[in-house]
Amino acid sequence: MHDTLLLFGATGDLAQRYLFPSLLHLLRDRLLPASFRVVAIGRSEHDDDGFRTWLRERMDDGERGDNAALDDLLQRIVYHSIDLNDADAMKAALSRYADRAAVSYLSTPPDLFAPACLGLKAAGLLEDPSRLVLEKPIGHDLASARAINATLRASLDESRIFRIDHYLGKAPVQNLLALRFGNTLLEAVWERRWIESVDIIVAETAGVDGREGYYAGYGALRDMVQNHMLQLLALIAMEPPSEIDADSIRDEKRKVLRALRPMTAADAARDSVRGRYGDGVVDGVAVKGFQHESDVGTFVALRAWIDNWRWSGVPFRLVTGKRMPARATEVVVSFRPVSHWLFDRPSAERAPPNRMRMRLQPQETIELGLMGSLAAPEWGATELQPMSLDLTMSPTPKRRIAYERLMIDALKGDQTLFVRDDEVEAAWRWIDSVSDAWREAGVGTQPYPAGSWGPPAAAPFLPTTLSGNGKRKG
Repeated sequence: MHDTLLLFGATGDLAQRYLFPSLLHLLRDRLLPASFRVVAIGRSEHDDDGFRTWLRERMDDGERGDNAALDDLLQRIVYHSIDLNDADAMKAALSRYADRAAVSYLSTPPDLFAPACLGLKAAGLLEDPSRLVLEKPIGHDLASARAINATLRASLDESRIFRIDHYLGKAPVQNLLALRFGNTLLEAVWERRWIESVDIIVAETAGVDGREGYYAGYGALRDMVQNHMLQLLALIAMEPPSEIDADSIRDEKRKVLRALRPMTAADAARDSVRGRYGDGVVDGVAVKGFQHESDVGTFVALRAWIDNWRWSGVPFRLVTGKRMPARATEVVVSFRPVSHWLFDRPSAERAPPNRMRMRLQPQETIELGLMGSLAAPEWGATELQPMSLDLTMSPTPKRRIAYERLMIDALKGDQTLFVRDDEVEAAWRWIDSVSDAWREAGVGTQPYPAGSWGPPAAAPFLPTTLSGNGKRKG
């Protein structure tokens, strides 16, 4: 395991909220080397002690309660204020840390990836076996992603590049692989003959507050669909890998992403809805709408098609939005109706299909919706009613947050939960087809009040039951 972490963007929101707390927890639990050190790099002017004081003040109450571990972490940190566009300055300040194999973590905007990579190369910090970690998004479109990947490949081998999508570090997301490939019952019916549709929902109650500049350039499509949601889709739709290792899993995910049917202008109005939240109420609090001169959307609903043998003709509906009435990430698999209906009640048309709902957050549950007569009057055996098999996860010890798992994997060199260059480019290729179709067809954003499930036109994209506060049931 490498014992040196160079953390770029050390004064940013992500570092404060997730990265430094993750390091604190790992250090407290003795999962990091005794010689572990952190080189923090940011734009703000601090000396070492000034940065340590600044960081201590920003660690939340729970972290400050662990004083011994926090003191230990802070003493391992040195700080540099560096312009990442200045390769000579990076070399002068950071070459001293090339004495040991290091992991450089770029928690920066994507336009700084290429210059930072060149500076790290000049400082000798990308020589084998050192590694590079990059936060999403990798570019803004396919062309920029390819340019970033080309710069990376010129500086180090793909086997030492770790592109983070923190959703892949979440235990419930990893459980999708266990459900798919650890159960004969599911794998036997996991295809177009038995599955009618798949819904993937990522709903957030939070708004764009504080990220207006970034969000205006990306929107829900590039911020959420290109990475998190397409990674979920790939895990759900991928073929069984030959073994559980980084390349085998990523090979199968890439095949799914490359099989996504490009969206055309003729499809855009039927297979997509864009939205932007206005004034409304979320969790009982009045909030203001997102205002910006661009047409950027905070909500998107898409119908995706995977053109391969397993999934041909099965719609994958992807829905994500800001200022939704509940925070939820879930996958709903709807199975096809039985081939011949035998029962008096309900009629075949009114009988709900079997559904499996996998809720990934905020609470992990697996629900299987079945039909049975046990819930019907005992003298009406031919009357069926819906039954729910609820596999709510029993209380477990507090799990590590995704970044803890991903940091350990990066320090160890395990790429299984990271995204490869060809995956990134395949995802951007489909996203570009969507944005191009919107532009050609003139598909604009539709308003929706904060605290709702999006514009009225998005109703056909939503599953009949949504988790959360129970406001939306069909």
